[in-house]
Order: sequence, then structure tokens, then C-alpha cells
Amino acid sequence: MRPLYSVPLGIAATGAACLVYSVGYEVRSFRLRRVDVPVLPKGARPIRVLQVSDIHMVAGQHKKQRWLQSLAALRPDLVVNTGDNLSDPDGIPATLDALGPLMEFPGVYVFGSNDYYGPAKKNPARYLKALRTGVHGLNNPDGTGRRGITGACHIDWKQLRDGFDAAGWLNLTNTRGRLKVAGLDIEFTGLDDPHIRRDRYAEVAGGPSADADLSLAVVHAPYLRVLDDFAADRYPLILAGHTHGGQLCIPFYGALVTNCDLDTDRVKGLSTHQAGGHRSYLHVSAGCGTNRYTPVRFACPPEATLLTLTPKP
Repeated sequence: MRPLYSVPLGIAATGAACLVYSVGYEVRSFRLRRVDVPVLPKGARPIRVLQVSDIHMVAGQHKKQRWLQSLAALRPDLVVNTGDNLSDPDGIPATLDALGPLMEFPGVYVFGSNDYYGPAKKNPARYLKALRTGVHGLNNPDGTGRRGITGACHIDWKQLRDGFDAAGWLNLTNTRGRLKVAGLDIEFTGLDDPHIRRDRYAEVAGGPSADADLSLAVVHAPYLRVLDDFAADRYPLILAGHTHGGQLCIPFYGALVTNCDLDTDRVKGLSTHQAGGHRSYLHVSAGCGTNRYTPVRFACPPEATLLTLTPKP
């Protein structure tokens, strides 16, 4: 007969092995996903869009820096950065260095909460509470009437913004903009981070411009209120990040939480969202980093995505 203590010891050993794997290997096992999205006008040639998200750079993460730099070899037509570049107030130089080769290409960006605030230490039990209650995210005032992060330090986000702007990347903070990409006039509509209630959809509402060849919506956190607005306004494709793909997932099952009110079935990858009688494609990046205080990933490798936009059927 198996000793009674062997079962808990076996569970403990399995848990320890999973922790070693998630901290020591998977969190640095960077991947590139590829996906096709049919949103271009008929007859247009395909456009390659590289989406990077949730880098959460900490000074000294040299392997992550080298991997991000290597993505320039893909020669994308466009780079879309969906925010949370930082997890360390001192990580801005490393972030700009890592993204330097990519900033040679046309690009757009929005910020996430961790571009404004350094991460705060959290009780891991909050993750379990989210599973039990279905409540995700933070809800602490930051003195501005918006949601902020208690205990977090402010980051010199203007330094990051200025670096992106100097490279010619388009800042989509609650605004619209346009770029010529591969011969097409592409319009972008962006929002500041809904996770801390900095989004102001009323300032950009109205839907795609009739004279644009393609209109894309960009936001950090895919909260349903934002997705509803974009879909109802007939944007063909919405790009977001924030979720980390669930970060700690169960093999063959998937994510347990999304850190917002999006359902776990759409926590990462390409899906659709419908509102107001219209349907949009939605791509949520699982990102390539983690909060510096929870540097683990399980069954959810860090990633960037190369989206090939193709003509509509």
C-alpha cells in the first residue's frame, strides 16, 4: 500500500517542478505567432503588421531586449505597440534600446497603466479571489478621479513617449491619426488605458473615415465597453493587449482570468466582437513580459504576433 504521505509529497513535487519550469524556462521562451486577417480592400496587396505588447521591461533583461531587436528582421510594414512597456522606472533606456530597430519602421502606440505607474507588490491571494468572484483588475483612486494603482510609483512616461515620437511613431492617446503604409492610407483610432479609466471614447467617436483605405482601432486593455464602442462604430479590426493571455493557464483548458471583463475564451489570439449589429475582428496579444513581482508564465509563452492583413473575400 502506498504511504499516506506520498500523495501530498507527489503534489508538492509536481507543483515545485511546474514553478521551476514557469520561472526558469517558459517566461523567457519567446515566440512569434502568425495570423491572417481579411480586412483589406479587394485587390490590395497583403500588409504585415507586427504587434508587440506588455513588454514590462526591467533593467537587465538582456535576452528579452535581444529578442525584441531580432524582430526587425521580419521587415514589417507596420509596428503596433499596445502598451505596458515597463515594469521598472529604470527600464526606459532598455525599452527604447530593445525597440530601436523596430522604430525604423512605421509605427503607432498606446500606453497601458504600467507605462504611467511602476508595479506594486500584490497579495497572490487576489488572483484566487478574482477566480471566485469574477472581479478583475484594480479599483483604487489615484487622486484624478480615475482608477490608479495604490502603492505604485509614478514613471517618467514622457521620456518613453518622447522616444517613440522622435522615431516617428504615432501617439494614439485618445486620438486619431493616419499613416501611409505599403501604399494604403490607413487610419488609426486609439484610446488611453481603460484599465485605469483613462479612455475617452467620446473624443474619437464617429467610426472610420470614408476616405481611408483601412481603419484600425488600438487600445491596451480590451474592456467590453470599449470593444462595444469600436465594433458598433464598424472598425474592422481591434488590436489590444493587457491580458498576458491569462499568464498562468491550465494545459488543454486555457486561461483562468483575463484581468478585465473580457471572457477567457478570447484572452489571446484572433476572435471577433459584435455590437450594434456589426462585427469586428479582435486580436489580443498575450504579450512578452510579466509584472516584475510575478515573473512566471505557465502554458502561456511570451509572444509577439505578425498579423498579415489580406483582402476581404
